[in-house]
Amino acid sequence: MLNIKIICVGKLKEKYWKEAVSEYSKRLNAYCKLAINEVRDEKISDSNSSADEEKVKDMEGKQILKNIKDSEYVICLDLSGEELNSLQLSEKLEKLALTGTNQIDFIIGGSLGIGKEVLDRADEKMSFSKLTFPHQMIRTILLEQIYRAFKISRGEVYHK
Repeated sequence: MLNIKIICVGKLKEKYWKEAVSEYSKRLNAYCKLAINEVRDEKISDSNSSADEEKVKDMEGKQILKNIKDSEYVICLDLSGEELNSLQLSEKLEKLALTGTNQIDFIIGGSLGIGKEVLDRADEKMSFSKLTFPHQMIRTILLEQIYRAFKISRGEVYHK
């Protein structure tokens, strides 16, 4: 069984996001072993310089990297990443599993994005859109797309 770990900056605050994540986590239990690791988001004000912002991304990045082992396959969610459709994501996960990858980590950065050190560690970068979404929403979208990918690869009814 494939192990999927989602490493994300910040906690879910709103009840409806917690419920959505809980629902997709429950659904995914039949297809993979899922872990969601939340790391602390660093505080930053609107008046900080770009150097301050890089420092925040670096601090968050160090926390993210503590959750990643050398043997794990890392996919960062980043605007510069490759945009995949649901079928392509399904094929990617299936191919990784067939080639012996048993641990895939998805990284969701903080409000400023993902630091260079984490992006350098990534095996690949993936983007859901050029649009900007709240991090809580992206966590839910990611879980739904992973669930959809498993349903597609097993030929089960869900994807239309």
